[in-house]
Amino acid sequence: MSQTKQKTSIVNKFLNLIEKAGNRLPDPSILFFFLCAGLIFLSWFISLFNIKVENPGTGKTVEVTSLISREGFGKIISESITNFSEFPALGLVLAVMIGIGVAEKSGYFDKLMVQVVLKAPRKIIVPIIIFVGIIGNAAGDAAPVVLPPLTALVFIKLGYHPIAGLAMAYTSALGAFAANLTLGMSDALVYAFTKPAAELIDKDINLNVAMNWYFIAASTIVLLPAIYYVSMKIVIPRLGTYHPNDDSNEDESNNEITTKERKALKFANISFLIVIGVLLALSIPENGWLRNSDTGSLIEKSPLMDGVGIVILVVFFVPGFVYGIVSGKIGNTKDLGKMLSDSMSTMGSFIVIVFFAAQLLAYLEWSNLGIVISVKGAELLQGQNGVVLIIGFIILSSLINLLIGSASAKWAILAPIFIPMFMLLGYHPAFTQMVYRIGDSITNPITPMMPYLPLLLSYAQKYDKNMKLGTLISSLMPYSIVLAIVWPIFMIIWYLLGIPFGPGGDIYFNK
Repeated sequence: MSQTKQKTSIVNKFLNLIEKAGNRLPDPSILFFFLCAGLIFLSWFISLFNIKVENPGTGKTVEVTSLISREGFGKIISESITNFSEFPALGLVLAVMIGIGVAEKSGYFDKLMVQVVLKAPRKIIVPIIIFVGIIGNAAGDAAPVVLPPLTALVFIKLGYHPIAGLAMAYTSALGAFAANLTLGMSDALVYAFTKPAAELIDKDINLNVAMNWYFIAASTIVLLPAIYYVSMKIVIPRLGTYHPNDDSNEDESNNEITTKERKALKFANISFLIVIGVLLALSIPENGWLRNSDTGSLIEKSPLMDGVGIVILVVFFVPGFVYGIVSGKIGNTKDLGKMLSDSMSTMGSFIVIVFFAAQLLAYLEWSNLGIVISVKGAELLQGQNGVVLIIGFIILSSLINLLIGSASAKWAILAPIFIPMFMLLGYHPAFTQMVYRIGDSITNPITPMMPYLPLLLSYAQKYDKNMKLGTLISSLMPYSIVLAIVWPIFMIIWYLLGIPFGPGGDIYFNK
């Protein structure tokens, strides 16, 4: 059995402190309840000072209005359900989850990852695993759950330490969470909070789920060699040679693909290509049905962009459904119905957060606190270089990520403040959203608040029974450090070149 180096370092003490502080925080849904209650009190308190600003959306002078009043109380009681039911993009996120849920629950994602890794040539298997981890973040829980133990087995066969494989696969799936070649659930989740936050400034703003697509796709290419470098030059040499005991054998049964599953994968992949072919056939021609019927645009007010949620649903649902039918996982309509309901049940915490986030946004609008904070914040930041804003917001997001693991919960708190504030500074919501996503991703591997970390620890303890959380995080830390250097630099270069972040996702906001 290998003995990983124990580090009673400042870093581990800091992480232990973060873990204790994070554990003291309430559940995200309860946290949002407290935020709503606090905002109601804050509206009353600040209203006492008669603070006034010019609303950039209407040009009118507004002041903070107390919600502790007859009118405020009436709105809170009578409009809470409407706030929730009309929350922008709620339906989009749930619709996307239908497609992703079927692909996940049928086992398609899991076996696809296993097939790709097991078939990869030995010379390029490590970068292939990193690539699968990065694009696998579109597959819900599959990547951080399935890929690490599979990679540990592959690393043993390569002569590397299995814990190095766990760390690399975990980082690929979560540290590069905001990178991907395709759109997925994470894009829909952040958009769900970005759009209503942007509407605090401009009710008619045109946003779409794909507005970060160019940048996240390019980030995939940039982050792959960065993660590979850390693995080969730092983590693998540091952990050294692995000497297994007889009682540390890993069950490989879940990492095998039966003949039936192989056949199911073949037909599922063919169906995926057919769906992509149909989408291209409907998009490429000048009179394609997915283009704007008046202008012929694929971006501006086109069925493709306006219906991107349904497009994502179909792209994931079809191969997942085909795999389920051929593999026997879907034998009748009841099996399919159970997959759909099970996948939707995982969205319970998101739906609860949305309920309170919808109230929070409404309170910010009714009290004018959102406008006042945004205007005053923009005045403080006026004249700051975009590079400074990028670095500052990435640092803020990454630090908050150490305390709150849920990406949607963090963005629900930050978006109503920073989206309007940066819009007033002249930056498009796509810019602000992408900066947040980078900060949220780079500390994912080391945050004790990530629900997958205890699972990763259990995987690691199969190879080293003395493995502790701090020691495991010390193998993940180099990845976060390098990602915190490489990704912001790439973001700054992208910003300085003035490249759009995606379709309809400009750098600058011009109302």
